[in-house]
Amino acid sequence: MTKILVTGADGFIGSHLTEYLIKSGKNVRAFVYYNSFNSWGWLDSLPEEIKNELDVFSGDIRDPNGVRTAMEGVDAVFHLAALIGIPFSYHSPDSYVETNIKGTLNVLQAARDLGTKRVLSTSTSEVYGTAQYVPIDEKHPYQGQSPYSATKIGADRMAESFYRSFATPVTIVRPFNTYGPRQSARAIIPTIITQLLAGKEEISLGSLEPTRDFNYVKDVVSAFSAIAESEKTIGDEINIASGAEISMGQLAKELIRQINPKAKLCCDEQRMRPEKSEVNRLLGCNKKIKSLTDWKPEYTLWQGMTETIDWFQENLKAYKSSTYNI
Repeated sequence: MTKILVTGADGFIGSHLTEYLIKSGKNVRAFVYYNSFNSWGWLDSLPEEIKNELDVFSGDIRDPNGVRTAMEGVDAVFHLAALIGIPFSYHSPDSYVETNIKGTLNVLQAARDLGTKRVLSTSTSEVYGTAQYVPIDEKHPYQGQSPYSATKIGADRMAESFYRSFATPVTIVRPFNTYGPRQSARAIIPTIITQLLAGKEEISLGSLEPTRDFNYVKDVVSAFSAIAESEKTIGDEINIASGAEISMGQLAKELIRQINPKAKLCCDEQRMRPEKSEVNRLLGCNKKIKSLTDWKPEYTLWQGMTETIDWFQENLKAYKSSTYNI
């Protein structure tokens, strides 16, 4: 695979994946969301030597014509473009259907017609809902506990259908909770870190009991690459997980201890999910990815967290720590 398209390249994971692929010697076309500011999202923050190697395509994943044009001449597509905020999906579900399901369909249709050699379609651990057993393997039932997770389930099953119906070489890649530099403040770790670095004495959070399986973004993008390089992964769906869990409360207390021991936790009702929508436990199984590829995580939670805190200290001005962003 010499020419690779990354959709959602302007986002958190997408920008890290784009950077990783360029450093690996790949020829990368970066699909970014068109806007009148000519912003390439987080790609704008990359070193000039990386940006100079990029073939940037501005478009909208919801537009089949633009998607098809962007996919012409590429060997593989890493499809990450999506709407991801769970609270926003409660009042704008139509946007999630159009972006997550229709956008994925656009990629699959173009891949089928153009004969694209590999398609990696990005899923999420949210498709599993609250764990019915742990660790959660790829056979775990799906449960749409938010409009966001429901649309990702729909996108996954659409990807599966193209593999089964048309032999489109699709792999469904399912990261558990990813964290690291450039992550949106809608996620739990940036929410805590930015409030602490801004000097807040009371850290506003939602429920503290749920647990998550956190994975450092550098481990996640290396997993994407390993999955794409293996022929064994075609037609499959694969977790990217650490196999460890921590509760939101434990996580927050440790970050408080490291950054500002004087701070205290407080529960903010507007940050709480509806009771039946809250995913109470996520703990992933990574046996399949280890059996099909040579990937293994290189970062512990706190090794990755140290790099993350350092980055946020240098880039705090890019965040509105006093505002709750759904």
